[in-house]
Amino acid sequence: MTTLSNMPKVVTVFGGSGFLGRHVTRALAKRGYRVRAAVRRPDLAFHLQPLGDVGQIAAIQANLRHKWSVERAVEGADAAINLVGILFEGGKQGFDAVQEYGARYVAESCDKAGIPLVHVSAIGADPDSESQYARSKGRGEDWVRQTLGDNAVIMRPSIIFGPEDNFFNQFASMTRYSPFLPLIGGGETKFQPVYVGDVAEAIARGIDGRLRGGATYELGGPEVMSFRKCLEEMLEVIQRKRALVSIPWWAASMQGRFFQMMPGTPLITEDQVRLLRTDNVVSQAAIDDRRTLDGIGIDASTVEAILPTYLWRFRVTGQFRNNVAAEKGEG
Repeated sequence: MTTLSNMPKVVTVFGGSGFLGRHVTRALAKRGYRVRAAVRRPDLAFHLQPLGDVGQIAAIQANLRHKWSVERAVEGADAAINLVGILFEGGKQGFDAVQEYGARYVAESCDKAGIPLVHVSAIGADPDSESQYARSKGRGEDWVRQTLGDNAVIMRPSIIFGPEDNFFNQFASMTRYSPFLPLIGGGETKFQPVYVGDVAEAIARGIDGRLRGGATYELGGPEVMSFRKCLEEMLEVIQRKRALVSIPWWAASMQGRFFQMMPGTPLITEDQVRLLRTDNVVSQAAIDDRRTLDGIGIDASTVEAILPTYLWRFRVTGQFRNNVAAEKGEG
């Protein structure tokens, strides 16, 4: 990777306008980098402008399904970051097209341009997985390693939480209309939720040249939590009581098959049920080799500290409930 004495000035960020992308863009802008947010719809990326100085952040059009647009996006850049990923397939946005061949196109374009890459994958990525999501992520990683070698760093985060996340927000939203929440497979699957700001900082350090080239880092928070524990923590924060109902694997698969045929964002898909059969935590090998947040000097934020900062809107009386209770002597 690029050394500190030769820090890149222009960084192309594929997927720069998304949930993780906006935090990565902010982290890079604070360091003084010029950021190209390479996105499919630049007209929907104006929210990035306040994250930096005037002219520091620019949105450009790029689609990972079209290699020519990827090559154009890295022209003149000093480094690149690939954040693009999808949780479910829709239209032309398939797992293989985006997460395998898209990763390949980014890696080959960076190799052609002679620049380093930070590639964001996911814990559980495996080219031989039964899950299409994990399989495409694993094959994407293989392309990056084969193409760039030591000129790339791969990041594998566990489930990412923070404002606009697709996990805690989704289940908190369900409490507004449902008297129960589903515990798929009994809720025993283990996660290591990691704060989006910590992931963004790790990625930025990769661009700084402070991480080992050719290494794969696994990013998890300070606490391993079961699916059940995650929902219990969320319910405590939003101050609602809901029954947690265990859903057998076979029933969850049938529900996923049904929901994925519905229009809009599916509640869950059959492929996501397959993913939930495997724990999503940092491996012992990564811990021993210090390829973790703690290993690179980042003090990971806890779920308990961060959830109240954005889930308060799901409380019955919003952010003022505690204040009202305190005034009545109930707090």
